[in-house]
Amino acid sequence: MCGIVGSIGYKESKSYLISGLKSLDYRGYDSCGIALLNNDIEIYKCVGAVSNLEEKIKDVKSTYLGIAHTRWATHGRVKEKNSHPHLSMHKRLAIVHNGVIENFQTIKNDLLKEGYEFYSDTDSEVIANLIESLYLKNGDILKSINESIKLLKGSFACLLINKDQPDKIYFLKRSSPLLFGKCDGYFLLASDASPMIKHTNIFIELNDNEYGFVTNKEIMIYLDDNEVSPTYVEKNPELCERNIGGYPHFMLKEIEEIESVIRRIVLNYYSNGNFLFDEELKKDLREANHIVFLGCGTSYHASLIGARYFEAVGISCSCYIASEWAYYPLVPGTKPFVIMLSQSGETADLIHCLNIVKQHGVKSLIVTNTKGSTLQRGCDYSICLNAGLEVSVASTKVYVAEVAALSLIVNSLTNNKHIISDFDNCYQIISNIRENKKEDIKKIAEEIKKARNIFYLGRGFDYDLCLEASLKLKEISYIHSEAIAGGELKHGPIALIEEGLPVIVFISDETTAQMMRGNIQEVKSRGAEVIVISKKSLSEKTDRIIVDDFPKELSSIAISGIAFYLAYYVSLAKGYNVDKPRNLAKAVTVE
Repeated sequence: MCGIVGSIGYKESKSYLISGLKSLDYRGYDSCGIALLNNDIEIYKCVGAVSNLEEKIKDVKSTYLGIAHTRWATHGRVKEKNSHPHLSMHKRLAIVHNGVIENFQTIKNDLLKEGYEFYSDTDSEVIANLIESLYLKNGDILKSINESIKLLKGSFACLLINKDQPDKIYFLKRSSPLLFGKCDGYFLLASDASPMIKHTNIFIELNDNEYGFVTNKEIMIYLDDNEVSPTYVEKNPELCERNIGGYPHFMLKEIEEIESVIRRIVLNYYSNGNFLFDEELKKDLREANHIVFLGCGTSYHASLIGARYFEAVGISCSCYIASEWAYYPLVPGTKPFVIMLSQSGETADLIHCLNIVKQHGVKSLIVTNTKGSTLQRGCDYSICLNAGLEVSVASTKVYVAEVAALSLIVNSLTNNKHIISDFDNCYQIISNIRENKKEDIKKIAEEIKKARNIFYLGRGFDYDLCLEASLKLKEISYIHSEAIAGGELKHGPIALIEEGLPVIVFISDETTAQMMRGNIQEVKSRGAEVIVISKKSLSEKTDRIIVDDFPKELSSIAISGIAFYLAYYVSLAKGYNVDKPRNLAKAVTVE
């Protein structure tokens, strides 16, 4: 997962490339680099933040064109030599790459036999040398790129500078995102719209295996040897801009946007007493005899809740982690339907799954925050969350948005309009947590910040929330955390309970509340420090955080903010980088 940017014809290209890298550093932030073309290709790179690179090139003049990259390491350790851009051995080409080349070692071995030498440990340098090798043989850079696409296995979005042609940036794309921004007299390029949105809202999207070049005036796109007409799309600047809005961290800002995000989803999909979902989508969902949910990480946790929703209206469901299902696919039933969830719409594991779904001829729906993404274009139906750009690596508002969207689509199948008033109730709870509960949450964070292990306990929808709460805590505080279904305690995990171990419990389900209280006694009797979060009708005096009542099905909408704030304040108390936790990146565009 990496971020790439490019500029051609823009007089302030250097400043755009640097600002573009800063806006894409959620995609990777362990190293970065820039390539500028004057008479020769000039490459500057460094380990660490983009600000380090900015300082390194402060006296370098801006040029007519350039490409840049911020890295999340896959092949090769975090070292300057493995940073992008990579220069081909004969110094004719410079390349930036997002993706993973699965057969890079085979191609590398062939190039070694030709006499090529390699400076880095990356798969990306192989692309530069492969294209150069072909180019030196046939003298045609476009033909060389096309031949390379056929030889490369895996994913790639690449920008390429050719020393022999200083008026063009070349590109090639498969299973990794790449956008072009059409401006007045120049073109900008990036992995997503956020770096370009201040310059234009008109973008060009590529499909897999397309390649070509862009000048300051035109873009030429090819598939095999055939010219392809560009596909222009407009994007809403409000949903693409990266603006921290006075907050100390994006994560805090995004937690506090949850209420407005849910309101926007309701407005988009319910109006004047009617649900506004595609009628064909609703028909296919009603007729499906089995729904397969696919997701990764946070989106997988949201899919677990979605499956409960659909099963409640009589539709059989199963949930799978996408990276598992991709290699052990199962599409049961005579009329199955697949629902995928992805914040970015570019999740590599889900793109793999989508190819399998299409081979089976099964209809699909993507729930995503990114309009125009690969998954949105590839699925039969889409529900766009319109949650605005989420920058913090730990997803918060998009998780709640996914759950809210799934709740609305299920209730539209039965025309249950009471869900709208339930959402109104959730708004009040979310607002009350934001305005009145944060100090209580900070106190809990101080109490648990030194813990080495933490348990989350819940049942039903509360257990689903525990999974997400636990993930958030471990992602940004690096505390080992585990979510356990209350009834499973006695089947093994209770052996880990020891004196002083923090155990965080969610209680919002009338059916299982009494049993959860029994689980609390089980862990208390073994020395655990129990922290209970409950709704008023099920609360006890010793509970740490109590909120107004809400339907148990909406626990991840009403009170997930408590879990998110807690993870945030623990990470803050430990002095960690809240928005950029180690070893993680936002958009997982590699398998």
